[in-house]
Formats: sequence, C-alpha cells, structure tokens
Amino acid sequence: MALGDLMTSRFSQLSLAVSNHVIDGNGSSSDYHDVAADVASQRRDFDTASTSSYANATASASSATEPTTMAHLPQTIVLCELRHAAFEASTPTGPSDSGLVSKWRPKDRMKTGCVALVLCLNISVNPPDVIKISPCARMECWIDPFSMAPQKALETIGKNLRDQYERWQPKARCKVELDPTVDEVKKLCNTCRRYAKSERVLFHYNGHGVPKPAANGEIWLFNKSYTQYIPLSISDLDSWLRTPSIYVFDCSAAGMIVNAFIELLDCGTSNHPGSARDCILLAACEAHETLPQSAEFPADVFTSCLTTPIKMALRWFCTRSMLHESLDCLLIDKIPGRQNDRKTLLGELNWIFTAVTDTIAWNVLPHDLFRRLFRQDLLVASLFRNFLLAERIMRSANCSPISHPMLPPTHQHHMWDAWDMAAEICLSQLPSLVEDPNAEFQPSPFFTEQLTAFEVWLDHGSEHKKPPEQLPIVLQVLLSQCHRFRALVLLGRFLDMGLWAVDLALSVGIFPYVLKLLQTTTPELRQILVFIWTRILALDKSCQVDLVKDGGHVYFIRFLNSVEVYPEQRAMAAFVLAVIVDGHRRGQEACIEAGVIHECLKHLHSSMENDAQTEPLFLQWLCLCLGKLWEDFIEAQLIGLQADAPAICVPLLSEPQPEVRASAVFALATLLDIGFNSFRDGVGGDEECDDDEKSRAEIIIIKSLLNVVSDGSPLVRAEVAVALARFAFGHKQHLKSIAAAYWKPQSNSLLNPLPSLANINGTGSGNIVSSQIGPLIRVGNDNIAIVRDGRVSTSSPLATAGIMHGSPLSDDSSQHSDSGILNFGVSNGVVHHSRPKPLDNAMYSQCVLAMCSLAKDPSPRIASLGRRVLSIIGIEQVTKSVKSAGSSARPGETTTSSPTPSFAGLARSSSWFDMNGGQLPLTFRTPPVSPPRQNYLTRMRRVCSLEFRPHLMNSPDSGLADPLLGSGSGVTERSLLPQSTIYNFSCGHFSKPLLTASDDSEELLVIREEQERFALEHIAKCQHSSASKLSNISQIARWDTRFETGTRTALLQPFSPIVIASDENERISDSPSVVRSHSKCQCCLGPHWGYVTARVTPHHTGGVTERAHTHVQPVGYGIMRKPSSSMVLIIMIFQRREFLNCLLNELDDSLLLVASCDGNIRIWKDYTLRGNQKLVTAFSSIQGHKPGVPSLSAVVDWQQQSGYLYASGEISSIMLWDLDKEQLVNSIPSSSDCSVSALASSQVHGGQFAAGFVDGSVRLYDIRTPDMLVCATRPHTQQVVRVVGIGFQPGLDQGKIVSASQAGDIQFLDIRSQRDTYRTIKSHRGSLTALAVHRHAPIIASGSAKQLIKVFSLEGEQLGTIRYQHTFMAQKIGSVSCLTFHPYRVMLAAGAADAGVSIYADKNSQTR
Repeated sequence: MALGDLMTSRFSQLSLAVSNHVIDGNGSSSDYHDVAADVASQRRDFDTASTSSYANATASASSATEPTTMAHLPQTIVLCELRHAAFEASTPTGPSDSGLVSKWRPKDRMKTGCVALVLCLNISVNPPDVIKISPCARMECWIDPFSMAPQKALETIGKNLRDQYERWQPKARCKVELDPTVDEVKKLCNTCRRYAKSERVLFHYNGHGVPKPAANGEIWLFNKSYTQYIPLSISDLDSWLRTPSIYVFDCSAAGMIVNAFIELLDCGTSNHPGSARDCILLAACEAHETLPQSAEFPADVFTSCLTTPIKMALRWFCTRSMLHESLDCLLIDKIPGRQNDRKTLLGELNWIFTAVTDTIAWNVLPHDLFRRLFRQDLLVASLFRNFLLAERIMRSANCSPISHPMLPPTHQHHMWDAWDMAAEICLSQLPSLVEDPNAEFQPSPFFTEQLTAFEVWLDHGSEHKKPPEQLPIVLQVLLSQCHRFRALVLLGRFLDMGLWAVDLALSVGIFPYVLKLLQTTTPELRQILVFIWTRILALDKSCQVDLVKDGGHVYFIRFLNSVEVYPEQRAMAAFVLAVIVDGHRRGQEACIEAGVIHECLKHLHSSMENDAQTEPLFLQWLCLCLGKLWEDFIEAQLIGLQADAPAICVPLLSEPQPEVRASAVFALATLLDIGFNSFRDGVGGDEECDDDEKSRAEIIIIKSLLNVVSDGSPLVRAEVAVALARFAFGHKQHLKSIAAAYWKPQSNSLLNPLPSLANINGTGSGNIVSSQIGPLIRVGNDNIAIVRDGRVSTSSPLATAGIMHGSPLSDDSSQHSDSGILNFGVSNGVVHHSRPKPLDNAMYSQCVLAMCSLAKDPSPRIASLGRRVLSIIGIEQVTKSVKSAGSSARPGETTTSSPTPSFAGLARSSSWFDMNGGQLPLTFRTPPVSPPRQNYLTRMRRVCSLEFRPHLMNSPDSGLADPLLGSGSGVTERSLLPQSTIYNFSCGHFSKPLLTASDDSEELLVIREEQERFALEHIAKCQHSSASKLSNISQIARWDTRFETGTRTALLQPFSPIVIASDENERISDSPSVVRSHSKCQCCLGPHWGYVTARVTPHHTGGVTERAHTHVQPVGYGIMRKPSSSMVLIIMIFQRREFLNCLLNELDDSLLLVASCDGNIRIWKDYTLRGNQKLVTAFSSIQGHKPGVPSLSAVVDWQQQSGYLYASGEISSIMLWDLDKEQLVNSIPSSSDCSVSALASSQVHGGQFAAGFVDGSVRLYDIRTPDMLVCATRPHTQQVVRVVGIGFQPGLDQGKIVSASQAGDIQFLDIRSQRDTYRTIKSHRGSLTALAVHRHAPIIASGSAKQLIKVFSLEGEQLGTIRYQHTFMAQKIGSVSCLTFHPYRVMLAAGAADAGVSIYADKNSQTR
C-alpha cells in the first residue's frame, strides 16, 4: 500500500472512530488529538440549520423525543493545535543546517587516488625466523608460486594483486614494487603522494619473504643484490606517504608495526601533525602472533579476505558446511555472473555480503567511527567490510587481525549466521547453474526476511528502545527494483517516528540513495519519495544544496501538478520547495527558471475559484514557498508583481485557518521588503517595473494587511507586525513626517481624528480597529501652527529648521493636551522629498494607528513587536512612575523599587538608537511629564532630545528620532528588524509524526471518558433532584481573598476541588498574617486551613508600556481545606481589571478564559500549576467601539457546543468569534440603542444566545436563522431596569430564559408563548447584583447588595435564604457581587464586596 494510501486509510479510520464516539458516547480512539481535530472539523452541522418560523422550529423540537444525556456534553475541542503550544514562550526553529544534523554528513568526502603495492616474497627463499610446517599454505593471490619460475610467479602475483585492488577502486592508480629496495620504496611513496595530492594513498605491504618486523616496528626490504635484509623505519615511511593514508600489513607479528605507528602518533614525532586523524592501519595479526600456515588457507589469507572476500568466504564456509561432501570447492571459481550485477548469483552474494558486513559495523561501531570508516571513502569502506570477514576467518585459526582505529570484536555477531544461510541457499544452486548456463537463478529470501524483521521492529519499537539493526539492509534494498517500493514505505514509517529516526537514517548513509531515486520516473514511488524528503528536510535544510545541484527541485515541481495525489502530499512538495529556496540564492534562481512562482500562483488562484475546500496545509505551504522565494530577491519579487501576486494572495487573508492567513501575510510582506525600500527613500528603483504598478500593488498589500491587524490569532498579528516593520523601514521618511505633523502644537486644539481602520474596505473579517490612539500630550515650543483647508502654514514648527533639523526644544514649556488626532494634510511643499510621495497621508495615518494598536496588543509578544515597529518611525515608549500625594501604600509595599507605570505613553527622540547602543529590546527614557494624575494614562508624547549628533543637523531626517538604523550598511540595518516566525512554526508540523498517533493520546482519551462518566452521572442526579432535596443548602467553606475592591467573579472547576476568583482592581496586596501554605495543593487529607498568595507587579492593559506586558500570569494562589472533609479549594487570584469568565474544553484538558473590562481575552493552559501557566492565545474581542468611551464594560460568554465566543459592551453590536478559526466571523447588530449588560449562550443548542440590555430589554438570537434576531422583549419596566444577569433554563427547551434586573425582579420568559413573561419573582428590592442559573438542576440563585442570597426553583418557589448572621459562630456574608453554580453538582460559589468567597452546598450531599 502506498504511503499516501496509508495516510488516507489512517485518516478515514480516525473519522469513523470520531463518528462512533459522538453517537454512542462509549467509543474509543487510538489518537485523541486527531479525534479532537476531526470532531472540531465536523462540528458545523448546525450552521446549515435555518427556518422561516422560529416558533414552529422550537415547538417541534420540544415535542420530539428527548435525546440521550450525551447531547449535553459537547464534543468540540478548540485551541489545541501546534500554534497554541508555546507561542508566547518560544519560537520553534525550522530545519537546521548546523549542529547535530551536520554529523551525519561526512565533513570531507575522500577517495583513494593511488595504491602502492610492495611485495617482499623472495620466492624459494624462506626467512630465517620462520619455520614452515608441511604441508603449509602456499597460495599468494590465488597463485601457487612454485608452479612456475620464481620471477614469473612474482610478476603474476603482483599483477593479480593489482587487478584485485583495481576491481575495488577502478580509478585509482596502482603501482607495484616487487622485492624492492629502500630507495625504490621511497621513490614509490613520493610518486604516489605527488600523484594523489590531497587524496588518500594506500600502502599494501606483503612481508611473507622477509623476517618479522623488528621490535621497534621496522619492516624489512632488500638490498640491490638480495644478499641482505634492509630495515625501513615507520617514521620514514610516514614521512614519505604523509596523510591521508591507509596501510595494510600482511606479515607475521604485524601488530609490532601498528604499535610503533601508534607510539609515533601519540608522541607527536610525525612530520605532519594531522596524521593521527588521517592514518588508518590494517594488520594481519597481533604482535606476538604468526600467520596461519594450514593448507586450507592461502598464505596471504589476510590479503585474500581484503581483496577477494566472496571467494574466501565461500571456500572457508564450504569446508564447514553440510555441502562440503556434495559440493566441489573448485566450483566456487566458476560462480556465474558479475559482482556488480545483482541479478546473477555472484552479484547476489556480493550484495548480501555488503549488507551483512554493513549491518554488523553499524550495530557494533560508534556512529561517528562508522561514518568515517564506512561512508567517507569507497575503498576504505570495502577494505573494512572485508576486514570483518578476515577477523572471522582468521580467528578460527587463532590469529587476530587488528586495526587502527581499533574495532570491537565482530566475529561472533549473529548476522554471520544470516550470511551463512544465504550462502548455503545460493551455493545449493551452483552445480545446476554451472551445468546448465540457461538455468534460472532463484534469488535468496535474505532481503525479504530482513525487511519483515524491520517491519516487526516498526510495530513495536520506539525512540527509547534499541535502534533497528536492519537499517543498513534497508539502504541496500533500495538498489533493487523488486524490493524498492516496500523498502521505501518501511523507511517512510521509520522516518515518521521522529527526527531522531531521520538522523539515524542519514547517519547510516541513506542520503545519496534517495537523492539518486529522484531521477526515476516510476509513478508508484513519487508519493513516498516526497514524504521521505519532507522528513529529511524537516531535520536538515543543508540538503537543499544537493537537491539543486542534482536538479532534484524539478521532481517536486512536477509533483505539485499531480492532481491524482492527495493535497497533503502536494503540501509536502511545496514544503520541500520552500526549504530549497530558504536563504539559498542558487535555489531561488533555479526555482525561478523552473517557473515555481507561476505554478504556486496558479494553484492558489484555482483554489479561490473552486467551490470545494482546498487543503489548508497546501495553501499554507504555497504561500510560504512564495514568501521564501521572494525574500530578499528583487528579481523574484518583480516576477510576482507582474503575475498579479498581491491580488491572488489577498483573498487568503480571510481563510478560516490561522496558519493560512499568517502565511499569506508573510508572502505579501516579502513583496514589501527590498522591492520598495530603496525606491521609496529615493535611493533608486527598478526600471523593469512601472512605478504606478508598484504603487498600486503596495497599496493593495498595505490595505489588506491593515484589515487583519485585529485578527483573532496572535500568529497572524505577529506576521502583520513584521510586515509593518518592513513597510516602516522602507517608508520611514514619510511616516516620520506624518508623526511630526500629528505632534506639532496647534492653536485652539484644532485636531481632526485619524481615519479609522474600520473605514478601509477589505475582504478580511477582522477589519475593525480594536482600539484608538489616546489623546496627545504635546511637549514643545510655543509656536502656533494654523491649519487652513487641510494645509499647514509655513509658520508651523514643522516647516522650521528647529524641528526639521532636530533643534532642541524646551521641555518645560507650555504643555497642553488635546483629544483626537490630527488628520495630516500637508502639501508637498512642506515635506520635501526627492520623489513624490507614493502613498497618500491617509494610508500612512492608518499605518501609524495600526502600529499603535499592535503595541497595545493583549499578547506580550505582539505588543513587543508593535513597540519595535513604532521605534522604527521614531516613536518611543515612555514609562513613568508618579505617585499621587493622596495615595498611600499598603503595609509591606515598597515605594522606591521598580516603578509602576502610572504614565505610559509613546514618545520620540532623535537619539534613542545611540543611547541604547543600537541594541534591541529597547530601554526607554522618561521625559518631563504633565502634572500627575491618579489614573493610568496612555498618551503620545513629543520629545525633542537634547542629545543629537552634529553631522545630522542638516539632515531633513533628524526632525524625528533616527529610524532604526539611521546609518550603516543596509544588510546590518535590516538584520535588526523583527523576523517572521510563521515559517519556523509551520516547519514544526513536519517535524512531528504524521502517520502514527501520539503516545499520550490513549491517556487523554481515558481521562475524557472518565470525566464524561462523572458528568453524566451527576447530570442525572441534578435533573432528578426534587425541591425538598435542594432546600438544605448551607455554607461549607469561606475565605478572605484580600481583594481591595471585592471579588468580581468566581468559578468552580468541574472535576477538581478548585475555585478561581478575580477582582477588577489594579493591584493586589498581601497581608503579613498569612496562615500557612501547603506543598500539595490538590491533596485532600488535612485538618488545617491555609492560604497563600504571591505578589506580582501589576499589569495595565490600557497602555503601551514595556512593563505592561511582562507579567501576565495569575498572581496569587490560595488553599482552603475543610475539616473532616476531602474537599480542597484552591484560589487563583487575577488582576489588571480582568475578570474570569469560563472554562474551555472542560471535559478535556481545560483552558481558562480570562476577560478584561476593555474586551481583551487571554486564555491560559495549565492554570492550576503554580508558576507553569502558559498563555495559549490572546486577542481583543471588542472592536469598532466609539472613540472617547471611557470604559467598554465588556461582557463575554463562551459556547462550547459551537466553539463560539460572544462579546459585547459599550458598542452597538455583538461580536461573534470562532475560536477554532480564531476569527471574527460575524458582527451581529444588537438592534438597540443601549449597550449590552449581560450575555448567556445556550449550552445545548449551538448558535443560540440571549442578551440583556441596560434598558431592561432582552433579546434572543440564533445565528442559524437568516435574521439572527429571533425575539425582542422588555420584561423589566421599573425605573432602574439594567439587566444584571440572564441565563437559559436547564433542559432542552430553546426559548426558556431567566432574566434578572437591578431592580430586583426575576422574569421567566418563553419565547414561543408570544407573551412577555410567564412567571415573575420579586427577589430583591432595588439591590439585585447577581443571578446564577444551574446548568442542569432546576434551581436559580440571586444575590443582593444587602448581604442576602436567595435560592429558587424554576417553579418560583423559594428554597432557601442565605443571609448575614450576627452571632459568633454563624455564617457571614458580604454584599454579594457574583454567583456561580458548579456545572455538575448542586454547589454554589458566591463572591462578596468584602473580598470574601463562600461555597454553599446541600448538607445531605456533603454528609454522604
């Protein structure tokens, strides 16, 4: 089965598992994350539901048979993708080209260029120190020297040895010296080194006709008359051959030579210090051993093993096999075929032998040594493979070959048994093949069996187990067409196990094989080859050079056009192309020549035209490929502009997948980079592209980017910030001029507001500005600028040399603040540039507004990027601590340490870059400010620095802060700009397993099933609870949160004894009388009460300050334990005007949603782990609000069933956010002139929610209906009519709502009845502050500012009252500020204005 089919099969099986799990609630799946993803993708079934008569629809729903309780448990899971793992904490790195990954690639590929063969045989004369047995070994190079004349025999042996070496290295130059003198050897060595240059030289020494080496390692040669043995020292030999070199010593006591060499290298007396690394030694035996003399071996058994391994191995095996009686050993010399033809018997044997010896070496040697000996030099690799055979054969004769570097013993490795079996199977066919040359050869099952063993390992192996020993065999199998497909599929499965597997495969030498396979045209291999290359490049991008060099990029370009393959696989091809062009100019040029830009744009354009949903991953990587191709490459950018690339990429900004939107932003941003920088600053332009065309394209790009400034995904906003930084760098002169005009003093505060981002038309959904720039604080001179008809008078400071040339102004001059922002309308006669301004001032104004919006982003990383963007155009942040004289510090607080940002603004300075040493992140100066105010202010501030450089005095640029890089080389300047992260984040997708389930999926599914079981059990109890059982609610726990302004919200965790509380003050302080803390927060056995908090510097969301986005974690934890109870209550304390709202994914690994009064949303993961909380995402949920609104009073609610977040406040609409898409999908008109004061979504019917307004009206909405507004009524008609709380009644009724107003009345509404209310409860008189409706039990609760809580049934019966008691032991309660029920228990949490939080529950249930 092809790998693509395997992937599809896996995905379809997962979808089926999800479907079953949703239907019966008892299914299971092997991959919980994929189940979650599939469920999330299938959850939009309610979007298609619409009806013309909502009343009929709801009536039919009520009359239908009630579904199972499973309908109450939503299956939607959101914010669990790779991008949510640690966006704020770290940035994943893309494919690397250094470090660990470079180890697999040989640092210096080498070959043996010359072979020196020295034979000292002196045939017919025995050495004096050797006593030969009879009969003894006589064969030399398979020649009997006594079968012919001695001289002829010597020449024949020399010729045979040369032929044998040339078979292993045909291109090497072989020189033979027969019975030479010292001078002849010296000449031979010098000649070989001169010919080989820097290549390796092999020196083979056969000393069978001379004495054993001396104790000092000297080898023996002859004099000219052959009357004496002349010694040759190893140091001389080393000085002649130099390095790199390899020595083969075939003589008795050869270990003497090796020891002398090692001593020479260790002492450092070699003439060439690098020889220790490049000197390799192979010796026939140890220093005390003599070569075998048995007649069953040749005399040069060591040389025979090294040069003719198959013949030697078969002869040795034949004498020990059961075939020795039926098989004539002479037939071995007649084995048909060639060694390089794997379809013949000899080729098959050589192939198997290579696989076996490689496998032994791979599993025994350290990997770095394996790469050096078996992958660096072909001849060296062959000699060491054959050396393993020599060790096996010669050890059977009590002789131990040695080497340097030394190898561990391998003669008893179990793979030799596999070789013996394969050899026996092949030899059994030898007689018939020799007798009948036309007989068909039956291949050995060796490779099939080894692939099966590898497959078994894949089924049970892992990173923590021993690596598969068959990996080198898989490499060898790739050479065979009959096994190649299966081997590639298994290799793909192995590479999918992780980057460690990819590194192992590359270390074993897989790279050249898969590179060569790209030259094949076999269609069956395309999918698996693309997958394998995806895994390789996900680890090491340095392979891009090899791909381009061999033309491999064309293979993947053709694959892009393969319509029959799956989109996921085409996305892999796009990924490979993106890596090829990533920072590789030759790769960019090659891909341009091959037409990659037009191919990618063609696929993007076709995806927009087709109605069918295109694979998001494919769109994402097409954009990333284009972006990497355009990055820093003007020629490619011009081709993209000519192909109308902006118009093709802009529609992708409204795609539902954040990764696609971010990738599209990245692609568009790269077109803004070099292509516009030099042109806009008057440095130069490219004549090949018309200026008007460039300007039109740039306007399209900037407008489209401004539309997604307020996108719901931080990933997208980060790319927008990077894009605006590039734009600001290219347009810094114009943007600085705009900023100067905004900040100049004006008479009579005649200021026009900046045009709103909401006025820019675009296709994106997030086209509403999230916030406005606050009023300006102008600090400057007293000159008055007159604005007439949109022009700035020449008397304006903007036109004077004082501002335009950086003249210092008095910082203590008149200071005045005006509301609004000037709409800059200066003429070209005021701001002088070498070219006409390419964009109008309105566009630049929008850009400044967008930059300020990003600088105040709720995500710390985005805010940091936004501040860096502002610094490019000369706007600095200013942090100032001002303590009001009337304010007092609480006990334990310090007033002199780290200042709190009481004033946070934006300022500009003409020398900030010098002041900070040209480094980022920036530290900011504090200029003189206006008199302190007690509240937090966010302002823009104009500051003229007293520190300016004289050589810039005449520069028109120096009127504002020097741009980031006002001087220096362009490369250095641009390197300091914020860098995009979407490419590296996207590469992380291919770094994780794609075909197998994650290890923790089963554990997560078990947790999900346990929590579902718990929920269903308690839902049933709640639904069947009678009024009498609910009347015994009493306080079971209470503690003081020590909030200064009381508790704003409280939340009960559904499956853990945890309560979370928050206030809305700016800070929280600790009382010194903390009782004690407990090390195990969730352990539940202990009779003590405890409380602990931790102080964190306050965080202010409204200002653009460095400190404002530094501390974003919960700042306090408290632990509550009830005596004689197993309940543990943990309090988590938040601040920064943030209030808790709800839990996301509560049936799984739940996330905590924290909303602030200004509409900022932050969602936390691991929120119960103190100090380890992770920010999953953050965005501003309220957009398009009216300027000048002091507080948005945001209200939000979450609907798990649909994955929607509803948000509203002091605006005329209700924002509908899809958290799966992280996108604003709709802005629903509230159809009311009043603001929304309460929101509640149905937890049963997706897309349905109710809103309460400050005028007492209630509206029911259903996004599935065309008009969305289902019903509007005004049940609260008293004078004080603000709706305090609203909620859906438990059960499946779609139209039953409970609403409570500040006047104290609780109204029960049924939309289907066409009546305003069907039940009214007068709960509190003018003091109702909170309402809670239980999700499943038929009870509601209301709280009063008069320290009173009442509990009612849905029938209007009052079940109980909780009030303040004055007795000493009685329960105490403050003015109630919030109420919330436990989702699955009859348990009520109440927060009070006195900072107390209490828990109430049924006494009977607590006893049980």
